[in-house]
Amino acid sequence: MSLFKARDWWSAALGEGEEFDQGCLCVGDVDNSGTGHDKVVVGSYMGMLRIFSPHANTKTSEGGPAEALLLEVQLHNAIVQVEVGKFVSCSDLLHLAVLHPRKCSIFSVSGTAGNVEHGDQYQLKLVYEHNLKRTVCNMTYGAFGGVTGHSLCIQSMDGMLMFFEQDSYTFGRFLPGFLLPGPLVYNPRTDSVLTVSSARQLESYRYETLAVATEAESRQDPDLNPKTGGKRLTPDWTCVLGEQALDLCVPSYSHASSSVFVLGERNLYCLRDNSHIRFMKKLEFNPSCFLPFASVTDGTTNLLLGNHTNMLLVYQDVTLKWAAQLSFVPVAVRLIKGVVVSLSSDGHLLCSYMGTDPSFFSTPKVDAREADYEQVDAEMKKLQRFIREASRTQGTGGGGAPLKQLVKTLHTTCCPPVKARCVVQSSKMTVAIQPPLAVTQDQFVLEPMGQCVCVCVTEVCALCSSGVPRVLQARFSLPLALLCVPSSPAKTTKFKITVDTNQPPVDLNAVFPEFAVKSEDKDGNSLAFQFLSGAKVTVLASRTSQRYRIQSDRFEDMWMVVKELVQRFDQHFSKLGVKDFKKSFSGPLPLQEYFLSVDHHFQLRVSAQQYQDLLSERAVQFRAIQRRLLTRFKDKTPAPLQNLDTLLDATYSQVMALAEAAEQNRALLQEAFVRLRGATHLLVLLLTLWQGLSPDQTAILEATLLPLLQDTPQLGWEESCDAAVSHLLRSCLSRSPKDQATSLAQQGGPVLGLPRDTARLKKHIALMCDRIGKGGRLTLASEANVPVQVQVQNLAAPGESGRGGGRREERKEGGRRVREEGGGREVNGAS
Repeated sequence: MSLFKARDWWSAALGEGEEFDQGCLCVGDVDNSGTGHDKVVVGSYMGMLRIFSPHANTKTSEGGPAEALLLEVQLHNAIVQVEVGKFVSCSDLLHLAVLHPRKCSIFSVSGTAGNVEHGDQYQLKLVYEHNLKRTVCNMTYGAFGGVTGHSLCIQSMDGMLMFFEQDSYTFGRFLPGFLLPGPLVYNPRTDSVLTVSSARQLESYRYETLAVATEAESRQDPDLNPKTGGKRLTPDWTCVLGEQALDLCVPSYSHASSSVFVLGERNLYCLRDNSHIRFMKKLEFNPSCFLPFASVTDGTTNLLLGNHTNMLLVYQDVTLKWAAQLSFVPVAVRLIKGVVVSLSSDGHLLCSYMGTDPSFFSTPKVDAREADYEQVDAEMKKLQRFIREASRTQGTGGGGAPLKQLVKTLHTTCCPPVKARCVVQSSKMTVAIQPPLAVTQDQFVLEPMGQCVCVCVTEVCALCSSGVPRVLQARFSLPLALLCVPSSPAKTTKFKITVDTNQPPVDLNAVFPEFAVKSEDKDGNSLAFQFLSGAKVTVLASRTSQRYRIQSDRFEDMWMVVKELVQRFDQHFSKLGVKDFKKSFSGPLPLQEYFLSVDHHFQLRVSAQQYQDLLSERAVQFRAIQRRLLTRFKDKTPAPLQNLDTLLDATYSQVMALAEAAEQNRALLQEAFVRLRGATHLLVLLLTLWQGLSPDQTAILEATLLPLLQDTPQLGWEESCDAAVSHLLRSCLSRSPKDQATSLAQQGGPVLGLPRDTARLKKHIALMCDRIGKGGRLTLASEANVPVQVQVQNLAAPGESGRGGGRREERKEGGRRVREEGGGREVNGAS
C-alpha cells in the first residue's frame, strides 16, 4: 500500500457519456438540514443535476452511491455552473443557482422524512429564473454594494457583465477591450469583481465603478465617446500575468484576508488586494484545478492543486507538503470537513483523504532452519527457464499498434517421411523463421524413432550409428492470412506496379478465396490487403486488358502480394489446363524507389556507428573521472573535489542517454533491414518477370543482392552487396571476354567495411540491371577463353583471407576446359 495515494472514502460514477467541467461541482448544506453535513451538488453538460450526501458508513455497502444519492433530476438545458447561496430575498435559507447557456434558475431543495425503510424524500422546486438574451460563460455571487443576501453577476460570451439582485435585473456593463471570457470571482473585501482579460492581465472593477458607468445596451467602441451619460468603464487596477488564467479564487478566512490566488497555465500567483504580488510559484506540470484552504500556521495558506498527471498536490504557500495519486485527472476540487471531493471530466466523483490506513499486520516468527541448497538451486533453474521462455515468446510488431493486435498464432504441419536403417537417436527438430515473424519454441528434442517415422519438421538433425549428424530440411510457405486481413481498396497511393499476362483477366475473388468473403468488391476487379502493421496493398484487375496493377504507399510492402499473385496465377491456369501461360513486367524498373530503402538503411548504420563512437568517448571520460575521484578519496589529506562529482553525474547521464538512443537506433535498423529485404525481393521478382530469368538465374541474382540474412557490426549489407554485384559485373556480366579475363586475373581485393555513401552501390546495381536488360546472362561458369589465374574474394567478414588459399588455373585444351586448383583436383567439362 503506497503512502502517497488518495484513500477512497466514497466514490460514484455519474452516468455514461456525460461531460463535466470546472463549474459543475459545488458543496454546501443545500437542503438546510442544520446537521452540519454539507451535500455535494453536481451538474453535467447533458442537463443532469445530482445531489449526494456521502457518508463513511456506505463505504463497504454495495449500494453505497445509490444510497448516498438524494436527488437526480434531468433538466432541459445544459448546466454550465452550480452555486449554493442566499439567492432569495427576505430569506436566510440556502438555495441552489443553476446556470444554463441562456437562463439562470434558482431552486429550493427540501427533504421530507420517510416513515418506511426507503428513507427521506427530496424535492427540487423552482423559485424564479432569469431568461438571458446572451449566451453565458460563468457567474459569481456576493453581497454587491453591501446588500443583504447574495446577488449574482453573470458574464456572457461577448463580454457583458449582467448583475441581478435576487429576483430582479439591476444593470449590465460591457468590459473594455474584450475578446474572450476568462474566470470570474468577487472580492468582498474591496467590493470588486476580478477577471482575467484576453490581454493576459488580471483586472479589478469596483462595483461602484460598474454601477455609474455607461449603460450597456450594445457594445461601444472604446475610442469613441459614450452617447449617453455616465463614465467610461475602466479597471481599478491591473496586473500583467503573461499567460492565460485557468481559475481565480479569493479566500474568506481570517489570516488570508488580503490574498487573491490566480492559477495560470504554468505559474501560481498570490496577490494582495492592491495588485501587489505576495509570491509566485513556477509549476513543472500542467495544472487542471486548485482550491486554497485554511492553514494551521499563521501567515500561510494551504492549496490543493490538481494536474494532468493524476496527482493531487498540497502546497503551503510555495512549499510542497504532500502528494497523492488519483485515478483520474481532476477538473474541480472541493473540501467537506477534511474530505477532498474531486470530479473528473467523464463523471468520476471521488471523496478521499490523504495518508494511510492503520496496518494490523504482525510479522510472523521466522523458523531458524538451514537452507536446502538443492531445492533452492532447482527453484532457481525453474525460474530461469520461465524467464527464457518468456523472453523467447515476446512478439514483434510495428506501427505503434497494441501487441495483442499484431500477434497471430499459426498451427501448421509438414510431414516428410524419414527412413532410416536403424533406430534414430538424439534427434532434434529446429524451426527457423525470419523476422518480423517469430516462433514460440524453435527447438524440440524428439524421442528415439524407428526405421520409418513421420515427423512435423522444418529441420531435423539426428545421429546415425557412426556418430555423424544427418540433417533433413523441409521448406513450406505460410498462408498470406497470417500477415494481412481484407480491407477496402485505396484510391490514391505513391507506388504502382503493373503485371501483364497473355490470358484473359480472372476474378480476383477466385484467386484469393480466403479474402473474398469480406471483400467489398463483389465483381472481383479489386482486392485490398491490410498488413498487421497498418500498411495497405491494393490489387486492381483491368476489365478490358490483361493487366493487373498492384499499388501501395510503401514500396517494400508490395513484394509479398506480387509474389503471392504470381504464384496463384500459375496454380490457377495450371488447373485450367493452360500450358502457354506467361506473365511479364514491362518496366521501367523502380530503382529510385528501391534506392530510398537503401539510403534509409545506410543512414541508420551510419547513426549506429556514430552512437558507438560517442559511447566509447563518454566511457573513456567516465572511467577517467572515476580514477580521479578514487585518487581524491584515497588521499589522506582531504582536498576539494573541484566539481568532479557534478562532472561524473553529467557524464553518466550522457552515457545513459546515448545508450538509450543507440538501442532505439538498433531497433529501427532491424526494421529497416526487414524493409530493405522486402524491397530487394520485389526488385528480384520484377527483374525475373522483365527478362524471363530461369530459376537458376533468379537464385544467383537473389544471392547477389541478399548476401546476408542480417546485419552484423563487422559486416553490413551495403559492402557485401557491392562486392557481389561488382563480381557479377566483372565476370558473367562483363562487356567482353577480354574484360572478363582481365578482371578475373586481378588478385586481391579491398577489405570490406562501411562505405562513405551509397553512390557506388547504386551505380553498380543500376549497371547490373541495365546489362541484364540488354541480354546479359547470369551464370557461375567462367566465360573467358584465355587461361587466367583467379583468386576468390572472401565475403564472409573483412580482414579474413579467402577460402582455399591455393591458385586456381583454367586452360583450354582440345575443345575442353580444364580447371586445376592447387595442383591437386582436376575437373573436365565441355566448353
